[in-house]
Amino acid sequence: MACDVLVVGGGINGAGIARDLAGRGLKVVMVEKDDLASHTSSSSTKLIHGGLRYLEYYEFSLVRKALAEREVLLKSAPHIMWPLRFVMPHDPGMRPVWMIRAGLFLYDHLARREVLPGSTTVDLRTHTTGVPLKRDFRKGFVYSDGWVDDARLVVLNALDAQARGATVLTRTACVDAQRSARQWQAALAMPDGSRRTVTARALVNAAGPWAAQFLAEHAHAPKPKSLRLVKGSHIVVPRMFEHDHAYIFQNPDKRIIFAIPYEGDFTLIGTTDVEHHGAIGAARIDADETAYLCEQASRYFAKPVRPADVVWSYSGVRPLLDDESGDPSAVTRDYSLELDTAQAPLLNVWGGKITTFRKLAEEAADLLAAPLAVKRGSWTEQAFLPGGDLSATIGAAQRPDTDFSRFVQALALAHPELPTPLVRRLARAYGSRATTLLEQPLGAEVAPGLYEAELQLLHDQEWARSADDVLWRRSKLGLHYDEHHRAAVDHWCRRHWGTLASAPTETQWN
Repeated sequence: MACDVLVVGGGINGAGIARDLAGRGLKVVMVEKDDLASHTSSSSTKLIHGGLRYLEYYEFSLVRKALAEREVLLKSAPHIMWPLRFVMPHDPGMRPVWMIRAGLFLYDHLARREVLPGSTTVDLRTHTTGVPLKRDFRKGFVYSDGWVDDARLVVLNALDAQARGATVLTRTACVDAQRSARQWQAALAMPDGSRRTVTARALVNAAGPWAAQFLAEHAHAPKPKSLRLVKGSHIVVPRMFEHDHAYIFQNPDKRIIFAIPYEGDFTLIGTTDVEHHGAIGAARIDADETAYLCEQASRYFAKPVRPADVVWSYSGVRPLLDDESGDPSAVTRDYSLELDTAQAPLLNVWGGKITTFRKLAEEAADLLAAPLAVKRGSWTEQAFLPGGDLSATIGAAQRPDTDFSRFVQALALAHPELPTPLVRRLARAYGSRATTLLEQPLGAEVAPGLYEAELQLLHDQEWARSADDVLWRRSKLGLHYDEHHRAAVDHWCRRHWGTLASAPTETQWN
């Protein structure tokens, strides 16, 4: 098999780069050794944000870049991304009022906003967001950012890449890559155990936390850049509040954590920043991290958060550029693209964050344009992701949040036979693609609200091969199901897909 570019890594950066390059007319092959977004890219805090706290570390360029990307992304996929208001209760023992106001002023004005409202101040003694908090907190600062279904964002980028001609291979590892003056020859370990050879004019190393390891062990590249591997863990507890705002809490150690409405019935709390020295793919939350998140959240909530309340947790290893900072929280979240054209082009992707993935991919494609003689320029800034164009149902786009609400109403009216919560969930997951799904018989109900037609769509169109893929990445239905229902999905996947499908292990939930 021959291609223009081989992309190694099926996280958000790899999928974004594959999409951008395919859209410029290149023949692209993307390989991922596990499932799409099965590691770092599904283990984020799930925010589209500028990074308010990075202002303290003078990361103005990164914050400006991320702030500018927020509305670009929100417009591209209003079904999986939406605006979210954040409340920062003021703790007089933490940052002073003047510092917070100065930071929020910068946050409001470093990049143009069309959709997201600016910051404001609220009286927590009377505002609805003050209800679940301790009475000590009287003043709150409110500002805007966005929310994203991170794992689905990766899938949508892979879908768009494939629609533009890319080949996407999951459960496929690049085990060897030999470089010559004009091309790369790579050996791929396929899901069935066989080996396949692919030749490429260029190779993109987007292996995330494995990037340095891939270079040293498989691409035979000397002296790879040093990465700082930092584990970020999150806990999920039953819903702590009824309103639709999120919280950002300041901690005595100068870090922050978020408490975010999650999946309707839950609250997501995170994240930690802990140096990770173990196996990259085996990161798990430990008791100290759980205790830390519970303790810091309990400093603000009137009802304490206890480790026994945790119903699910997840951890991811973030590949951060090693800037020799002593504090993991202070390590830059910016990215670096390193192009080597001494022989066939090699582009290494170091670091990055989910908010800036599209810009990273655009810059990566721009770097490869000259050595690969690419004529088409950047194109993704105004493009929809699959399912994001709702105009066939609701007419011309107005603003992402209200467009999606109108779409759900129209879809519910078109399918009065279906429960509204099901229609809304399908609209959230698939956007305009849900209309096609609902035009066919849904088939048997495998678990509450999960039908055979959707499971087959996930297999045929979205690379799902196991119950894990369905319950914890393509959706978060695993949170809503009991052990019996999770087992039913696992049984269906095994019977129909003939894979080594398995339900998540008990270590992932309580």
